Amino acid sequence: MDQGILTAAMSSSIARVRTRSTTVLAVSRDGHTAVAADGQVTLGDTVMKNGAKKLRRLSEGNVVAGFAGTTADAQALFTRFESKLQEFHGNLERAAVELAKDWRTDRALRRLDALLVVANNEHILLLSGNGDLIEPDDGVLAVGSGGPYALAAARSLIAHTSLSAAEVASEAMKIAAGICIYTNDNILLEEL
Repeated sequence: MDQGILTAAMSSSIARVRTRSTTVLAVSRDGHTAVAADGQVTLGDTVMKNGAKKLRRLSEGNVVAGFAGTTADAQALFTRFESKLQEFHGNLERAAVELAKDWRTDRALRRLDALLVVANNEHILLLSGNGDLIEPDDGVLAVGSGGPYALAAARSLIAHTSLSAAEVASEAMKIAAGICIYTNDNILLEEL
């Protein structure tokens, strides 16, 4: 096989490999909210990084945002969301609604491959490029490769323990890391 064909085949193969890189979990309990994310970035079946920072504090530390998906796209969304928070004076719900509208209608934004979890002391919200803006009924939200495992663990811990929001998030992430190969136990946790 000549070099040009080999390079084209490799590029095509890499383009088809979906980047899997995250579990993000948000838990609200007793007036406190905790958001946790693992640090693993995986490309195909290879761990590329163990200590990625997938959470960011915004709005003078009153909001925590986490992402699942393509890192560059998530960074663009963090920047856009932060400007919406500034525009609406820290109003999480209003900023989220406006970002979701922009994300769905703006041609360039629509191509972004990420999910955002945003939270303050009152709300936990999921935003997607489909225009989704979802607030969980039970104060627990998880996304990413290990999201279903973290969600199940967090719901069980809330139902059967008196652990704090931060303790539930931490323990649930450890459980998800023990099950999901795309999630590690290098956990970053932010509490509001």
